[in-house]
This record gives sequence, C-alpha cells and structure tokens, in this order.
Amino acid sequence: MTVDLFAGVPVRDYATAAAWYEVLLGGPPSFRPNDVEAVWELAEHRYLYIEEKPEHAGHALQTVFVSDFDTRIAEIAGRGLEPAERETYSNGVRKAIFHDPDGNEIGFGGAPLEPESVGDEQ
Repeated sequence: MTVDLFAGVPVRDYATAAAWYEVLLGGPPSFRPNDVEAVWELAEHRYLYIEEKPEHAGHALQTVFVSDFDTRIAEIAGRGLEPAERETYSNGVRKAIFHDPDGNEIGFGGAPLEPESVGDEQ
C-alpha cells in the first residue's frame, strides 16, 4: 500500500507565503493545483502545501525530520532565513523552528550528533 502525506499550512496571502516558502524550501512548488494552493514535494509521497485560508492562518505546526539537518539549516540560512528558535531535547534530537509571515511554525528536526571518537585507548 502506498500512502501519500500532504501536510497543509493555511496562509493569509498566497503570493507572500509562496515567495517565503520558496526561500525556505529552496525552490518553486512542485505543482500548483489552483490559484490559492502551492505544493512542494519534500520526499517521495511526502508533501507540504500552503493554501490561502485567512481565517485559519497562523495556527499550523509542522516538523520535517531530515537526515541532513546541519546542511539543510545552513542552506536555508544562506538563502536569508534564520531559525526563530533552536532546541535540543534531552535525547539529543535537534530542532530548528521557522515562522512564516503568518506565524505558522515550520520546524526541521535532526538526529542527535554522533559523539566524537575519542581515539584509541589501550
């Protein structure tokens, strides 16, 4: 069985939000199903989409867990967006939180850092 996930983010102004998400996600949407939605394929069968729904804007909470956390956050910063917050949980999992122009929270999570090897002790 194949399952596709579409994680939605309601926004007030489609054009403003689409431009911001292009910077965050590194490119234009994968497709635009209509005049008020844009969809980015983050990985096979996994999509993040924005939809102009002003009455619901600002309430989304999405986290995308990635294997290239440090690289991804650095690339986003290189495009001019810095996380509003950074967290490291007690188990070492890391999270960088961005807020779109409406206040929606888009987080990127990453696995704990590998402990640095301590050389050979004999």
